[in-house]
Amino acid sequence: MNINWFPGHMTKSIRMIDDSIKLTDIVIYVLDARAPYSCMNPQFKKYIANKPVIYVLNKSDLGNKSRVDEWKKVLTDSKSIAVTTVGTTSGSASAIVAASKKLCGDKIDKYRLKGIKTSVRAIVLGVPNCGKSTLINCLCNAVKTVTGNKAGVTRGKQWVRVNEYFEVLDTPGTLYPKLTNQTIARRLAFIGSIRDEVTDIIELAQYLVDELNDYDALLLKGRYGVDGESDSKDFLEKLAKVRGYVLKGGVSDVERAANALLDDFRKGKIGKVTLEKADECDIGII
Repeated sequence: MNINWFPGHMTKSIRMIDDSIKLTDIVIYVLDARAPYSCMNPQFKKYIANKPVIYVLNKSDLGNKSRVDEWKKVLTDSKSIAVTTVGTTSGSASAIVAASKKLCGDKIDKYRLKGIKTSVRAIVLGVPNCGKSTLINCLCNAVKTVTGNKAGVTRGKQWVRVNEYFEVLDTPGTLYPKLTNQTIARRLAFIGSIRDEVTDIIELAQYLVDELNDYDALLLKGRYGVDGESDSKDFLEKLAKVRGYVLKGGVSDVERAANALLDDFRKGKIGKVTLEKADECDIGII
């Protein structure tokens, strides 16, 4: 299975970001805490090169705390601050406001001394379905942007005022034009950043079984009572039987089992998982 998904609206999104980035003071770079490295789009490197960055490890409640904490350390330096958020939890995004004040404090103070009230303008970047729009709604404590649990919901740009001095620009989720690294492609598919319709769902679930076994061999058995260390195809067969997913003639409905496995992973029902370790990823190339 070779995964590659770059619909036409993403090309338009890159052009829109190119036009809008010069209007902003800071970048809010949203990463899914379950696969932070895979969520780092190489196309965004030029946008973060000359601006302060707030890295948001979103959906942190679904990730492994110790690994997420390591990512926070690695992504924080003199020009950037990494924070963790749970996009659907009220008040979770307050750390973003605090980080923006810290990184853009010089601008705010400069204008305050002149008696001028100014706004910090931020652009929000990320791959599809990383939770950008939900995060902005959480920032505003109101529904200001359209959200959904599938990739590709946001199609245009939306300026949203958070408070009297802070406004953000939501942008459509954008992937790599060409996904040459299929491990990254699969991880993006695991977390729902690539539409299921462009993948072989059974094969994708088999890869997820293999990754989860490498991560913690007890996770799948703990969730389903099925030995996850067996062949991944065999595991889906067993899962289908345990769940009662049976087609006519007593044939196991492996596709339904595959969908159930992916859905459970995305909802955090299998466990708190961060597939990538910060010290094993070459962040400098992203």
